Amino acid sequence: MTASIEVGTTPQVRYLLRLGDTCLIAAQRLSEWCGHAPILEEDIAMSNIALDLLGQARGVLTRAGELDGRGHDEDQLAFLREERHYLNPVLVELPRGDFAFTQLRQAALALWLLLLWERLQASTDAELAAIAAKAVKEVRYHFEHAGDWVVRLGDGSEESAQRMKAALTTLWPYFNELFDADGADAAASETGLGPAWSELREPWTVRFGALLENAAMVVPGASRYQSRGRNGVHSEHMGPLLAQLQYLQRAYPGGRW
Repeated sequence: MTASIEVGTTPQVRYLLRLGDTCLIAAQRLSEWCGHAPILEEDIAMSNIALDLLGQARGVLTRAGELDGRGHDEDQLAFLREERHYLNPVLVELPRGDFAFTQLRQAALALWLLLLWERLQASTDAELAAIAAKAVKEVRYHFEHAGDWVVRLGDGSEESAQRMKAALTTLWPYFNELFDADGADAAASETGLGPAWSELREPWTVRFGALLENAAMVVPGASRYQSRGRNGVHSEHMGPLLAQLQYLQRAYPGGRW
């Protein structure tokens, strides 16, 4: 088995790892629908969205490795870290769930990423700004795609509406972590690397609330629950996900096609 790697804890690196890990783990979860979506067209669409997210993760993790200065590339950062060193919100590691759950989570995440990538186009880090310029076009489509499904299911049949409402009840508390803030966010905002995640709460709340209204759903009340995945404290679902994600690289260290 390949030994795990360590990464730096500077604010810059943590900020980038949080974003890269979010895209990476979201891609892994979404890829579980490959071959299992309700219709062929959707199977292809969801697989392509997962690939977009994976591409975003590669770009950000590569930059994080460069700034960390320890010589780790995106593959090493993706496959050779311990669970506690992944800094994604718990939201993206939750089990796949049913189709309604997936589309609601994807709509919420895509909107958040859209708001973040839009701002990162003005990053003082030229590499990150270039990644953002490409990513913003992708996540704009991701939000439109998932949002259409949220409306179709939420304002659809009795069963589809019930499933969407159940998904909202489960997911709502986990959205809080998308707007958490700490020293890494403050440093990123100060240096112009990127916005603090807390800055995205208001525009996200307005636009996501409008989406729920179009889907005939009511915005839940505020939740006090606070998950801590972006600080390396994950749910019981993260270990099995990483076991699947990392298996090939750990079984055949340094393997190449």
